[in-house]
Amino acid sequence: MAWKTIDDMDFAGKRALVRVDINVPVENGVVTDTTRIDRILPTVDYIRAKGGKVILMAHFGRPKGQVVPEMSLEIIAPAVADALGLPVTWVNSDYGDAVAEMRDDEVLLLENLRFNPGEEKNDPEFAKRLASLADIYVNDAFSAAHRAHASTEAIAHLLPACAGRLMAEELSALEKALGTPERPVVAVVGGAKVSTKLDLLGNLVGKVDHLVIGGGMANTFLAAQGIDVGKSLCEHDLADTARDILGKADAAGCEIILPTDIVVAREFKAGADNETVAADACPADAMILDAGPATVAHISKTLAAAKTLVWNGPLGAFEIAPFDAATNAAAKEAAELSAAGKLVSVAGGGDTVAALNQAGASESFSYISTAGGAFLEWMEGKELPGVAALG
Repeated sequence: MAWKTIDDMDFAGKRALVRVDINVPVENGVVTDTTRIDRILPTVDYIRAKGGKVILMAHFGRPKGQVVPEMSLEIIAPAVADALGLPVTWVNSDYGDAVAEMRDDEVLLLENLRFNPGEEKNDPEFAKRLASLADIYVNDAFSAAHRAHASTEAIAHLLPACAGRLMAEELSALEKALGTPERPVVAVVGGAKVSTKLDLLGNLVGKVDHLVIGGGMANTFLAAQGIDVGKSLCEHDLADTARDILGKADAAGCEIILPTDIVVAREFKAGADNETVAADACPADAMILDAGPATVAHISKTLAAAKTLVWNGPLGAFEIAPFDAATNAAAKEAAELSAAGKLVSVAGGGDTVAALNQAGASESFSYISTAGGAFLEWMEGKELPGVAALG
């Protein structure tokens, strides 16, 4: 890797300013899911074990440069303290005294960075103010790495900078998946609309050997080939774009896998009457809500012969049964292959994580990224400012 990690730094007697993602769900003033907090523990514990003091900085919500009391990180501080097993002192926007008086046994948590308009503007003066608090900068927030903000980009040029445990783990997993992967490589891309994933599809056809397209996106590709998709979700105005992607895939030697059989229904609700028909036999009054068993068999066979899998998006309307069948079956196949050491599998994106959890497959995947936008931009082949700044 072109960047340093915390293993390359000497933290003894030094203060480390650590950018983390603890943008956690809160209800009635109580954190309801501590997953993101739990994931910062290895970095914090390592720095402290090496004799360093830790100052955490993060954002919470989208206050847009304004002070919004219900988005104060003071709300999160008790949950961070519980996870670390240490006193965590929340520091309002007047940082100086708290940092100067910091004890060895405490961790500081700075107020929501996005209360300051300089954060999202990547303001060099705000970055200098943050940098003055510490000796070393650690970025452990891959999920914010696609933003060129003061705490992710500008500050990395002002202090010795490195990646934290979580950031390094994420970058290593992504490098294995698309940087220098073992082939054959399969990508699964699903979701509602092609329009939201044009850059992604355009990048992947030149990098993977097989590209599975599912969800509403698949309907647009079927329609582009002259297939009647009935009342299905479909972006008919993107037919030329879909055909262009199919042409690029063919030129690059990438197999596009679209549904050959489909599960259709007349209404979108749990347990709706449904039938499985050939992909070109959708009734005019029906909607395509999932891929059929023959398609799943093709996907499973492709996965069994693969070495690497990148997954973003479900294959059907996974939120309601029975239209979760294709997603569940493919996810379980990938999980079994991963658990057996036959497949390196990396997945990311909100719907993807939910779908894999629902299928009971997520624990066996090689790596699950909780970074939505950053994961997607990485898959699109874009440079992430927060990562580039560490180089």
